[in-house]
Amino acid sequence: MRAPPPPPAWAKSLFSVGVTGTNGKTSTTGFIAGLLGLVARPVAKVTTLGCFLDDERLDVPAHYDGFIQTLEACRRAGGRYAALELTSEALALGFAQAWPCRVGVFTNLSHDHADAHGSVEHYLASKAQLFMALSAGGTAVLNARDEAAHLLQDVLGPDVDVLRYGVASRGAAWATADLVADEIELSFRGTRATLAPSRRFPGLPRQLELRAIGEIFVENALAALGAALAASVPVERAVARLAELAPPAGRFQLVQERPYVVIDYAHTPDALARTLVTARALCRGEVTLVFGAGGDRDRAKRPLLGAAARAADHIVLTSDNPRSENPLAIMAAVEAGVGPHRDLVREVDRASAIGLALGRARPQDLVLIAGKGHELTQEVLGVRSPFSDVAIVAQARTATL
Repeated sequence: MRAPPPPPAWAKSLFSVGVTGTNGKTSTTGFIAGLLGLVARPVAKVTTLGCFLDDERLDVPAHYDGFIQTLEACRRAGGRYAALELTSEALALGFAQAWPCRVGVFTNLSHDHADAHGSVEHYLASKAQLFMALSAGGTAVLNARDEAAHLLQDVLGPDVDVLRYGVASRGAAWATADLVADEIELSFRGTRATLAPSRRFPGLPRQLELRAIGEIFVENALAALGAALAASVPVERAVARLAELAPPAGRFQLVQERPYVVIDYAHTPDALARTLVTARALCRGEVTLVFGAGGDRDRAKRPLLGAAARAADHIVLTSDNPRSENPLAIMAAVEAGVGPHRDLVREVDRASAIGLALGRARPQDLVLIAGKGHELTQEVLGVRSPFSDVAIVAQARTATL
């Protein structure tokens, strides 16, 4: 990835919100785009799912030139806002200096991308670039229950406003939050939470409802709400709009009932652990986890993924995107982290692994297929082939009818 050039002269005509963190970036960015659309449309949205004007996906290159084409298309269509998912790799190359953001949002920090950064310090320092580049009058939206956000606050300029949010499950608070959710209720229809009264936002409604399933989405929604309020979106309209927005594809996506089958992109230890907590809270039977780990990436993460997987009643260990590595070797590294388990089976072929899990599940059980989420390909020994977890589940369901 090459370092981006200086921003075009028209860049500051768009109010840009940048989102960084380990987990939840795509969901948070999508929520932000939906909220900014209450003020002006179209909204440019750039995430790992692609480049969009509102909900229309643009056919642009998957690199910086495509990004610029998306933002320019938004400007020409009369758009005023952009919601941008920013990876640590892009920020390390200077993206925050190449594209000005008025608001920076931090979701959380956990183990990921050790191969790209070498240390957690470099990983966090890369994300910090977004906040160091915020100009006077900008806003940093920080997670008051993630300790790394405390460090980010220290790099802000003197005239940058700070807005904090928090959900108790993330951990102890390092500062008082402006947006707090508690009394969270989960169902297969979505998530409901109570919002604590806010001195900063006295008109804040008491109830937050989401179509997305899981406590993590409450955290993402609060981050998005903070960004929207920094962009002067009316608070009551913003909370009401959140109830209408769908989560991105492959994020606790319920694709079948009885047995319940969920597709989730969780591919970090923290994300997998939290997704399993959600699955356990919803499931009246037993939870089966189908998962693996990617090749040619962050080998230190593999046993940690295995440790997170222990919470499942049944584990079907398989391949993810092995890329150039031997998938059996990757699976062995993950299994070492699982340790002794009541029921772990190995099936290197991912489609067969999914079929195995579905075949063993009872109507009240939940099968969680983790790691690939929205992805439509699988790379094995350098060859990329069409592959969709959602499509595999659909094929299996059709075969049993």
